Amino acid sequence: MRMADTAPLRGPDKPQGPVGLRRDAEKIGGALPPLLAEAEILAASVAMGEHGRRRAGPGENFWQYRQAVPGDPRSGVDWRRSGRSDYQFIREMEWETSQTVSLWVDHARSMDFRSENSPRTKWQRAALLALALVVLLTKAGERTSLMGTDATQPRSGTKQLNRVAMALGENPTGDRPEYGTPPSDRMVRGSRAVFFSDFLGDPEPMVPVLAHAADRGVKGCFVQVLDDIEETFPFDGRLIFESMGGGTEFETLRARSLQQEYREKLAERRARLDELARQLGWLVLHHRTGQSPRAALLWLYMATGARQL
Repeated sequence: MRMADTAPLRGPDKPQGPVGLRRDAEKIGGALPPLLAEAEILAASVAMGEHGRRRAGPGENFWQYRQAVPGDPRSGVDWRRSGRSDYQFIREMEWETSQTVSLWVDHARSMDFRSENSPRTKWQRAALLALALVVLLTKAGERTSLMGTDATQPRSGTKQLNRVAMALGENPTGDRPEYGTPPSDRMVRGSRAVFFSDFLGDPEPMVPVLAHAADRGVKGCFVQVLDDIEETFPFDGRLIFESMGGGTEFETLRARSLQQEYREKLAERRARLDELARQLGWLVLHHRTGQSPRAALLWLYMATGARQL
């Protein structure tokens, strides 16, 4: 039994348009989507610490004073600061080591799914997490890229944040595949990547993109976003399961009898994703739309700055 055969029943409501995501958040004004306001609120709820690459070194911005120790060159002494103390102090500058983080948000039809009690579709949750992460990375001075969009060129600053917000501000439309594959955008050598998807499709099409990432020393994270019922499979009785694109349909008279087999298939798919991440040296986050996005965002912010990546 393929994963597509047991895709959860399509929710009674089709994915909401931008209004459902925006919640009258017009306070940011202009042409920017209100998704940005929600992302900024979410980002503000995450305690900002030092992103992993901040350290002393060559740069233009003052970082801190520290007490001089034997071996420090006299040229590094700040005599004005030292004149106010019995000790000599070294003026340290912040080492400018801004990193590039490329993000991919899967816009395939499978990401449109939203069960009856879920707050939003999988794509809407992925878009919110991605944009909130860009907000945090922008504040940390990092460069970001939203793969497969007009914001694919890595840049830093507010203009790039606005480009990403515009790209993520509307629900995806048009001719889309059932399951998504990351675009073949060229990645910056030694950069970071974060891929948001349900990862329920065949992972084989991702191999060329991941091979390119490995060749260029790119490390990153897989963020698997699922609806709660895609994990629990709470169905019973006679049901017709239909994939979001309508390409697969499966009817059963005893849905509950499929629960164990479905969960085993889901566990197998997750194990494959975990193994792929292990081979690449990437990390994996499993997130459900029914969970608070705050913990996921904090994990992502720390993961993109972690030295072990």
